[in-house]
Amino acid sequence: MIDYTKEELVELLRKHPEKFNEWKAGQNDVDLSEVDLSGIVLNEIDFSDVDLNSSSFADSSVSLVKFINTDLTSVDFTRSKVLECDFSESLLTGADCSYAEMNYCNFQDCDMAGCILSETDLGNSDLTGAVNINASRFDDATIWPEQDLLPEDFDGAYNEDLSSLKDEDDDLVISDYE
Repeated sequence: MIDYTKEELVELLRKHPEKFNEWKAGQNDVDLSEVDLSGIVLNEIDFSDVDLNSSSFADSSVSLVKFINTDLTSVDFTRSKVLECDFSESLLTGADCSYAEMNYCNFQDCDMAGCILSETDLGNSDLTGAVNINASRFDDATIWPEQDLLPEDFDGAYNEDLSSLKDEDDDLVISDYE
């Protein structure tokens, strides 16, 4: 089998994704951590069991991609269009999905602790089996799927995060110089 560098694999993904899938089928322990895949189109790629830790998919169009059991810790998906992707059993801990469109995706057993979902469109995605979604960060502009596609105990109503907690007295400013 051909042994590629990370840079060569990125070029393969950009120009010949089908060749990447063929190559990956015979591989174990594929490490694509910290690669820049931003601004490209990725269709029907198999990233199952791949280490993509700290990689960037910012401003990319990603569809029908398998991220099954993939390490996506601290990955950047900002402003990406992610359609019909499978995130089953993956780690999205600390991933930034701000302003992304993540529609019709499967998040079964996906760990979403610390995942940033500010202004993310998750419409029609299946989050019923998502793990630690209560520990994700989101805002009032996050678009959630219908309630039957969310975990039973999840409340998608926006609450300010802990950093914005303040005492009732904080709203009253009293000056010594009056």
